[in-house]
Amino acid sequence: MKLCHFIALLLIVCLSVFFIGACSEVVEKPENAVENDKIDSTVENNQYSENSSGNFALPDFDREEGSVAEALYRRVSQRSYSDDALTLEQAATLLWAAGGLNIDGETGPTRTSPSAGGTYPLDFYLVAGNVQDLSPGIYRYDYLNHRLMPVADEDRRLELAEAALGQQFIAEAPASIVFVAYFERSTGRYGERGERYVYMDTGYASQSLHLQAVELDLGTVAIGAFDDAEVSAVLETDGAPLKIMPVGSP
Repeated sequence: MKLCHFIALLLIVCLSVFFIGACSEVVEKPENAVENDKIDSTVENNQYSENSSGNFALPDFDREEGSVAEALYRRVSQRSYSDDALTLEQAATLLWAAGGLNIDGETGPTRTSPSAGGTYPLDFYLVAGNVQDLSPGIYRYDYLNHRLMPVADEDRRLELAEAALGQQFIAEAPASIVFVAYFERSTGRYGERGERYVYMDTGYASQSLHLQAVELDLGTVAIGAFDDAEVSAVLETDGAPLKIMPVGSP
């Protein structure tokens, strides 16, 4: 056999072994993991590279059951829900976590999520379809009195899903909480910059709701893909819908 033929054969064998080994590696992911929760590890020039000089290991931390750290560890985006109904207590707890009345040790009455200048531009709507002891319909959350104010009768979950570009799991979840913004509450005080604060407030409230859902062994996901005008029509609101969070048992 000629030397060049031998070298070519050797290269083919080596590449075949490498390819088989790479394909045989199986990486398991959590049962509820979803694609959009993955970290993009392909970004070039990652400043956290193992080769960066001056790196040092941080101490491990406790994820004690019932702690915030444990809830953060368990948090995933959930788009698949069982047929189990939400209890009215669960719905009440979720709404309170998003923006209910709270007592601050320093400033007195406040709310569960922070807001720039205490302007609180968000209202929360419950689109209920399968909540125990609650008729299907749309309700606006009155945080001052911790109660629901009826907006519309009948199950509107399918209409909400269609307004959200046909994302069917919104119709399958027992209920959704929709964040609706009134920008003038913030811009009236801060001008144009107040718009930025509205989006910041939405982030605070949605993370609070998500962590509360985890603590209740429920699942949720933050949805921003929808037709604003159609969602507003479903909710019968003149505010600006910013986020939909379906909730239910995974």
